Amino acid sequence: MIAKVITGKSFGGCVRYLLEREQSAVLDSAGVRDYDIMAIIADLNAQRNMRPQLGNAVGHTVLSWSNEDRAKLTVEKMAEHAREYMEKMGIKNTQYVTVLHEDKKHPHLHIVYNRVDNGGKTIGNFNHWHKSQKVCREMTERYGYHLGKGKAQVNRQALRGNDRLRYAIHDALKSVMAKATTWKQVETMLARQSIGIHYKYRGDTNEVQGVSFEKDGVKFKGSAIDRKFSYIGIDKQLNQNLRLEMKLDNTARKSTLAEQIREVLDTHKGEHHHSAPHGSGLLDILFQPVYITPEPDPMGDAEKRRRKRKKQEAEQSRGISR
Repeated sequence: MIAKVITGKSFGGCVRYLLEREQSAVLDSAGVRDYDIMAIIADLNAQRNMRPQLGNAVGHTVLSWSNEDRAKLTVEKMAEHAREYMEKMGIKNTQYVTVLHEDKKHPHLHIVYNRVDNGGKTIGNFNHWHKSQKVCREMTERYGYHLGKGKAQVNRQALRGNDRLRYAIHDALKSVMAKATTWKQVETMLARQSIGIHYKYRGDTNEVQGVSFEKDGVKFKGSAIDRKFSYIGIDKQLNQNLRLEMKLDNTARKSTLAEQIREVLDTHKGEHHHSAPHGSGLLDILFQPVYITPEPDPMGDAEKRRRKRKKQEAEQSRGISR
């Protein structure tokens, strides 16, 4: 069981989209005349006028189950799950209509509710997406429904609006976190994909306590993208990446040293195996003095004696005694 959370401005557009199709039916409702599309819209708008300053008064949630759960579900059960979901999400004391759609392979329904409750108060939606994830997972496990394999199974092509942007950021972060070792690298790599980073600081200090990501003017908290993309989660992964990189560098250096030693041993074996003392160890070979054969002197000893004698004779002819 998963939920797609949406807010909007037009009850008319939303209700007509849900009910003006053959494969749709009202499962449940409260506070509206659910026998007629125009009556539903009128009732929702009447209550909305109690708080005219609230722009996005339309609450819209899509609840979906895996096709593997179809045999376990009835329309009555789906309506009950919708009411339980709203209760856990804090969607209470307000108008709503639950609509079943059968235009997809998997079972799903739509909940449209008024964010202006029956007392004229606003039903908050702060951190709604993250809260919805927790509620759906808890209900899925409790009722024994199929548990999806995560975001990798989501059809990206079918996504629209903020969901499309959220998954684009998710996929970009997943790729970046496989390579980056510093926050600066994360910023640079994401910037190439037109994704910005915003840090949240504790009070007036330089201590970072949160991070959010922005694409096409829409901003998401890191934890709303995925729990592992919170500031703490990303920082932990960067440190792990850095330690792994250092370990690989050390391994590479050790490998190079080993190759150098093998080269010395091979050279010694090929050129000096006749002269090496029996039982010579590795250190004996490595620190064995290297003898360099001097190059032939171009001036022989006879020539040196001749030049010395000639120099002495020249000195004597100038009257210099030795």
